[in-house]
This record gives sequence, structure tokens and C-alpha cells, in this order.
Amino acid sequence: MAYVTILTESCKSCGYCVKFCAKHVLAVGKQVNKQGYPYIVAENPAACIGCAMCAQMCPEAAIEVYR
Repeated sequence: MAYVTILTESCKSCGYCVKFCAKHVLAVGKQVNKQGYPYIVAENPAACIGCAMCAQMCPEAAIEVYR
């Protein structure tokens, strides 16, 4: 089973990971980090297939995918 971890303090909520996730695992969360950005959360973690497309698209390297 694969899962994704978001480094919340590095996330700037650009949304690239949400847009490119084929399984709709990620979403923009309601809470904000210390920089004032609403960070990404794994809304549907059970659907993660471990493709790591979200991590590849993240310009801040704020996503880690484990398989």
C-alpha cells in the first residue's frame, strides 16, 4: 500500500499536485501553515497507487511518496 506525506511548512498551495493526481488523493486543506498558505492534504489516502506524479510536479519538493 502506498501513501503520501505532505511537508506542510514547505507547501505553497500551488495546486499542481492536486491537478496531476490521477486518483484524486490530494486536496487543498482548510488550515494554513506558518507562511499563511493553505497546505495540501491527503483527502483520499486509500486511493494512492504510489505513482509519485504529485511529488514530481511539486516545485517546492514538499511531497514524499512511500510504496
